[in-house]
This record gives sequence, structure tokens and C-alpha cells, in this order.
Amino acid sequence: MFQFFKSLFNTPKTVLEESESMKKYLIVGLGNIGEKYTETRHNIGFKVLDALAEKESFSFETVKLGDIGLFKIKGRSILCLKPSTYMNLSGKALRYWMEKEKIPLENVLIITDDINIPFGTIRVKTKGSDGGHNGMKDIQNMLQTTNYNRFRFGIGADFGQGRQIDYVLGEWNEEEKKGLKERFEKATELVKSFVLAGVKNTMNVFNGT
Repeated sequence: MFQFFKSLFNTPKTVLEESESMKKYLIVGLGNIGEKYTETRHNIGFKVLDALAEKESFSFETVKLGDIGLFKIKGRSILCLKPSTYMNLSGKALRYWMEKEKIPLENVLIITDDINIPFGTIRVKTKGSDGGHNGMKDIQNMLQTTNYNRFRFGIGADFGQGRQIDYVLGEWNEEEKKGLKERFEKATELVKSFVLAGVKNTMNVFNGT
């Protein structure tokens, strides 16, 4: 009887219905919250998740440390996260939702912008440095490892000396905007491939495309 009444007042401990850890995935798109950042290059992680939400017909809900959206594909449960901690504290939200949902690190994919590769170029890696990216740096500190899956979306480096911050926090130019729709299509397919085919196969198919 006590357990029955206890269950009435307890909120669910997890949001994913799947109980088997290896069938649960966490896709984290990095970005900054706030309207002024919406169309900036630094927010490509949020934009990829928005495109995925449109394609898979799910929506985001504001919860602790971010906005989350859920969908299923072929028996796998996927939690998509847009951290609300601002870029420099992205690791806090990532670790919280990993631990809450008991999602193994190998089933986590971080989507981030990268100035070190040309605009629109896609590159998936399973380890590496933070590349000077503050969001990745915080994630690395929180996870205490550099061995985690990351999907790097190239934004190019078309800026002069000392103008990097203005560039990454700047909005897409008209030429870039024209190319984004096709790139988002490719990006959403990549995320689904990560879930269904695994990171190695995904790297073989998508890297450099």
C-alpha cells in the first residue's frame, strides 16, 4: 500500500521509455539560447536538431538545463538536447541528461560548428582535442575524456586577424544560406545513421561529404 501511494506522488525518473541502455541515444546540438543567436554560425548544433525535429515530426520542450525532443526509430529511443547553459557550460547539461537517462557515452553524439573545415563540410570523429571550441572544452572537462563522438559541421574561417568571435557569432551570409537546406538534409541523415548503423559506418559514408 505504501508503494502505491508513493508512486502517485513520484514524478518519472526518466523521460525515455526504453529501459535497455544500449538502445538509448543522446544527440546534443551545441548553441547559445536567445533570439540574437538564432541565426549565427555558432548555433549550427541547434539548427541541425531543428531540421531533425521537422523531418521526424517531434517538438522540443523546455526542461532542466535545456530543451529536449524525443523520437524513436527502429526500436531505438533518441533524446535530442539543446542545452540552455550557454555554449561555455554545455558539458553540465550533457552530463546531467546522460546520467539521468543512463545513456552510455558511446551512444552520445555532439553536434558542433568548426572553423577548421570548409563551410558545409561534414566530419565525424570519435576522439580528439577541443580544437579551441569552448563548448567542447567544457564537455571534455565534464566527461574527463577526449574519447567521445562529435559531428563537426564546417563553418569555414573567412575572417581577418582578431575577428574570430565576430565571425562565429555572426549570421550566415546569403550564399551560405542557400547551401544550408541541402546540408541540413545530409546532417539529419547522418544523425539517423549514427543511431542505426553506428559511428564507424557513419564516418565511412559521410565524412568529407
